Amino acid sequence: MIQRIASILNLNAQAVSRVIDLLKEGATIPFISRYRKEASGGMDEVQIMAIRDEWERQEEIEKRQITILKAIEEQGKLTDELAERIKTTFDLHLLEDIYLPYKKKRQTRAQKAREKGLEPLADLIWEQKVKEIDSEAEKFLNDQVFSKEEALEGARDIIAERVNEHEKGRGIVREHFEKRARMVAEVVKEKEKEGANYQDYFEFDKPLNKVQPHQLLAILRAENEGILRFNVAPNEEFVLKDLDGFFIRHNCPEALEEHLLDAIEDAYKRLMRPSISTEFLNAAKEKADDYSIHIFAENLRQLLLASPLGSCRVLALDPGFASGCKLVCLSETGDLLENTIIYPTQPHNRTLDASHKVLSLVEKHNIAAIAVGNGTAGRETEAFVRGLNFGDRKMNIFLVNESGASIYSASEIARQEFPNEDVTVRGAVSIGRRLMDPLAELVKIDPKSIGVGQYQHDVDQRKLQHKLNAIVESCVNAVGIDLNTASEYLLTYVSGLGPSLAHNIVEYRKTNGAFKSRKELMKVARLGDKAFEQAAGFLRIRQAKNPLDNTAVHPEAYPVVEKMAKDLNCKVDDLIKSTELRKKIELRQYATEKIGLPTLHDIMKELEKPGRDPRETRQAFEFANIHSIKDLSEGMSLPGVVTNITAFGAFVDIGIKQNGLIHKSKMSHKFIQDPNEVLKLGQELEVTIVSIDIDRDRIQLSLID
Repeated sequence: MIQRIASILNLNAQAVSRVIDLLKEGATIPFISRYRKEASGGMDEVQIMAIRDEWERQEEIEKRQITILKAIEEQGKLTDELAERIKTTFDLHLLEDIYLPYKKKRQTRAQKAREKGLEPLADLIWEQKVKEIDSEAEKFLNDQVFSKEEALEGARDIIAERVNEHEKGRGIVREHFEKRARMVAEVVKEKEKEGANYQDYFEFDKPLNKVQPHQLLAILRAENEGILRFNVAPNEEFVLKDLDGFFIRHNCPEALEEHLLDAIEDAYKRLMRPSISTEFLNAAKEKADDYSIHIFAENLRQLLLASPLGSCRVLALDPGFASGCKLVCLSETGDLLENTIIYPTQPHNRTLDASHKVLSLVEKHNIAAIAVGNGTAGRETEAFVRGLNFGDRKMNIFLVNESGASIYSASEIARQEFPNEDVTVRGAVSIGRRLMDPLAELVKIDPKSIGVGQYQHDVDQRKLQHKLNAIVESCVNAVGIDLNTASEYLLTYVSGLGPSLAHNIVEYRKTNGAFKSRKELMKVARLGDKAFEQAAGFLRIRQAKNPLDNTAVHPEAYPVVEKMAKDLNCKVDDLIKSTELRKKIELRQYATEKIGLPTLHDIMKELEKPGRDPRETRQAFEFANIHSIKDLSEGMSLPGVVTNITAFGAFVDIGIKQNGLIHKSKMSHKFIQDPNEVLKLGQELEVTIVSIDIDRDRIQLSLID
């Protein structure tokens, strides 16, 4: 299995073996990537994740092999040759083809014909030796078969089943599907108006292997909604010609040929085409799912790793018209200090009262930044805030994407955090915290609800959740977590912890106060050596007695750093502060089998910038003075922010209700396969309006002249 996985992924077999051993021991992907580079050969998280996924897939194949072997053996039909074929076949479709003749079936037409005693007649036709078949058919008349036509029909049913179960015959059909299958879709009669969003697919005809992931998922969704009907198949005439040529001999008697042609056609249309069409459609769907999940996961990664404003006091506004704007003031650590409501916009227009409240709260709580949700009334509320006079106080104002804030505010997590506040207060708090630290806040929300991705509700949900959990875990551990301020939910995603240990850590904090060292983690209930090994390097303790506790240096490597300091006759703290001292270190003399040069280089980078946040600091951004799609005109240039990246392009917020789309053909003069090559989520850019469709609320944008 190791060799197969290494070959499939084009990786070193020994490294693959070591990674799988670590996974079996309970090591997490972030831990292996960061702290076991010597074992993995320096693989990144993507490669390690691929090994884990392929390892799981190969194990499933081996389980299926065992099941098939047992089933055939119980029938007394397992030969040494057949067993060897099954054990050496690792393609699931081919494996099922081998098993098909031995698979228990419900009462089929062929089975009924056999029970009527018609199998010998089918053999005569199949062997293609007798020159006259009508007289032979009459020999099979009995109390269940009343005519030669009925006898021949039963024989053809048996032959059709044989053709369907013939491994090479299925291979011929599968080859046609692989090379020549087309996806043809059409609109269901009288569904044109209801399915207007799918009008690009009303007359769709394309080779299956050329159908784009988003096109396939759109067609499947439309079919599920009753808007489209579609078919996936190659040219039937060509398939039947090849099947006939394979099964019918050149010297086949003419009397038998007609029956064989009918049986082969029946086998293809009734048995082979439906199952193999489903097989190829499922394979195409799986590829489309994988690609869409990849796009979604990359968007999620970029969103989670978006620039934080950092630790400062924030006033956050959840805008609204008739219901007013909910306003909250947050401390440097995101604690709720005060909340109220203001009505600065229509229909109330209580601007003076709203201005007084905002300015007095800014002064009272020493506010450094203001976050405004970008939903309904967002731009109007932002304009109101920007119009206020803050005097000598420099005030940064940010429009914050509030997708999913309402999901959070009604969640059990929000109720636990703010049991005495209503959903509007919780939503405003979430907006403010997103500005301060997007990662810490967004991990509380189901990733499918935070406004990125494409067709995320149409893909394999188990696979999607698996991938998204891995991405959240990756991002949390890449940034590192403050052990004394992290929420229970954020701690859940730290390598080696999970919900139970995260809860125990928070309970320990409540009882004993802030952690003073990483070693103190071992006092947390049920947190043993393995969990400590996996988690410790990703947890930070500011102002710890040991300065390494606020770095990504793993405790297992502390003795190495302490030896470096001792050899230079200084303290670890001096080593962190002095570039000159670090330059004197000869890394090779500290290398061991477990802590080699890759890890030592990581340690030196961490000593250079201990505990640094890999994310850039959030900068203020301001949209142009436009408020609706009617304010736009073709050729206009506007500032915008990338809010979503899909397979075909990127959506950009230009400051109005509707996001504009930059198709990938409008991103560069060069061919762009993946929009992620050019753009990143949250990226600020200047776009040009190419076209405006007010009726469909669509805006086409461009990055090129």
